[in-house]
Amino acid sequence: MSAKSLKYFMRDNTEEVVTVPGLPSFKDENGKIIDFEIKVLTNEHIRKIQNNYRKRSVATDAKGNPYIINGEVAWKTEKDNDRSLRHIMVEAFVYPDLKDKELMAHYKCQDVTDMPMHVFSNTKDFNDAAQLVMKTLGMIDRPSADEEIEAAKNS
Repeated sequence: MSAKSLKYFMRDNTEEVVTVPGLPSFKDENGKIIDFEIKVLTNEHIRKIQNNYRKRSVATDAKGNPYIINGEVAWKTEKDNDRSLRHIMVEAFVYPDLKDKELMAHYKCQDVTDMPMHVFSNTKDFNDAAQLVMKTLGMIDRPSADEEIEAAKNS
């Protein structure tokens, strides 16, 4: 019996950049859809971003007294999932670079987490861009509603 090698699990955790088809509303001067470049963030990078938008505090009643459960103080956790997603989008998009100073100045935007809402200002574009990032990062693998409709039409 041969010994099993663990070398296959010893990977370099670099964040590769992949090119994906862009959204139909972003076309070049020739009418061709512009490809996007997305950095495949590591799980650790994604978790750090998510943790930045998580706030933990002591759970209290209306009078401000802490809740005690089984002799321990109860905690409440608040998450800003929308802002966390937008930050993940900013970190993942290489092209368009949502942190670009010129692009931010164009939109008169000071906070990078607001950039996805400006660049993808149409609700459908924003949702499609968010899904594109989440699929590329492996956060979701479910087809979008549009893909499901299209698949149903073709079957």
